[in-house]
Amino acid sequence: MKSLFDIQRFKPYAWIGLAIVCMCIIQETSGHKAFGQAVLDCFWLTTWLTLVNYFLYEYHVPRLRWRRFYIGILLLFWYIFLLTEGFHLWARLGYWLHLNIDYVDPPGTRHNLHEEANFGMPVTILFGLGSLIFKHIRLRQTAQQLRIEKQAAELGYLKSQTNPHFLFNTLNNIYSLARDKSDLAPESILRLSKILRYMLYETGGSYIAIEQDLKIIGDYIELEKLRYDDSLRINFNYDIEDMKQALPPLLLIPLVENAFKHGVSETRNRPFVDIHLSVKNRQLTFFVTNSTEEPAEESTVKESIGLSNLRRQLELLYTDYTLAVQRQPSVFKATLKINLSSHV
Repeated sequence: MKSLFDIQRFKPYAWIGLAIVCMCIIQETSGHKAFGQAVLDCFWLTTWLTLVNYFLYEYHVPRLRWRRFYIGILLLFWYIFLLTEGFHLWARLGYWLHLNIDYVDPPGTRHNLHEEANFGMPVTILFGLGSLIFKHIRLRQTAQQLRIEKQAAELGYLKSQTNPHFLFNTLNNIYSLARDKSDLAPESILRLSKILRYMLYETGGSYIAIEQDLKIIGDYIELEKLRYDDSLRINFNYDIEDMKQALPPLLLIPLVENAFKHGVSETRNRPFVDIHLSVKNRQLTFFVTNSTEEPAEESTVKESIGLSNLRRQLELLYTDYTLAVQRQPSVFKATLKINLSSHV
């Protein structure tokens, strides 16, 4: 069973109570009361109101139901009693403990609860408004945290799809070499081991240096080149002002992979791949152009799994980016532009 007194739930009421104490001290000292006595009086009286309102708004109000209307009426009278007569009894206890001199009448005088009601009721409204504000802020923070966790989970899922997809295509390449008993098969396995090492030990974090991704792109290109003869033309160049700039791992590889798998591998006449990467002033531009024998169509280009996953990753990672793919006669173009400063 959970404790009735929860420190985390009580904190907002403690802060509201502290604000009320400060206002009370200002009011009391303006009436020529000694500062030390004003502090004692205000702390003692506000402590009771803070506890009463904590139980009211955290335990009783949330449990009110129309079906139990009579219970609500009983609770209303109970809390009116706590905020008036209970408040007065608390003040008398403070008087006996030499912690309070307010709201206490001389012996033999019948006490009027008017002052307690005038102070306790507005304070209760203030506590209610304050608790609503704090709960609203807490709900927004919780919703934000859930959104971040959901996006992180989805991003992890997309990465888990990209890596096996990438490895599947690479293993197919090696299988082709092994089936043909090519002397290049051992070299291809060596390059694959470098790629696997990179995936296992370098891509666990959210970001890596862009130079590391360039190395893996270079290894992948060299691995693909083993499958083709000298007829394949590959141009890979880059212009990067800072090689240490952060970039999500394996973000660019789907465009390169797509150029080989859905372009060069299906081109019989003069296959080529042109890749250019530029990063200046936190603006990344990545062009990938490859040969294709698919006819140009006006309809929307059908995207592969790799491109679809890349597009979704970009949505989760950045707020300012464009990814455009275009098919022309015998040519397929992919253009990625990212404002690296717009990361979420």
